[in-house]
Amino acid sequence: MNIALIAHDKKKDDLIVLVKAYAHILEKHHLFATGTTGKRIAEATGLPVHCFQSGPLGGDQEIGAAVARGEMDMILFFRDPLTAQPHEPDVSALMRLCDVYSIPLATNMGGSEILIRSIEQGDFESLTLTHNDPPPA
Repeated sequence: MNIALIAHDKKKDDLIVLVKAYAHILEKHHLFATGTTGKRIAEATGLPVHCFQSGPLGGDQEIGAAVARGEMDMILFFRDPLTAQPHEPDVSALMRLCDVYSIPLATNMGGSEILIRSIEQGDFESLTLTHNDPPPA
């Protein structure tokens, strides 16, 4: 399973805590992340993480392109709703693509734990639709 990990600056530490707690599950999957987030996760956990550009430099868009190509299965995006983001249009576009292609998206610790535990229990497949097919017109 391909899992994207993204976090705004004030949420990076929270995402690292999550990845450490669930490393025993996440290590069995392919992890992708925006630049700074991915580097910090890899350093903190030792897990291999494919890093795209940082979010403001196009990393969110790179992950969005992977979603559109059917190459991403889940996104954990720890957003900071209290701080203005200069690349907010990119964030909105990524979230829209998750909706268009039925990609599970969690934006906080609680939702992320539910999705990760569904992987562990083998329930994940029943939660998703086949997303390699284009969305209905």
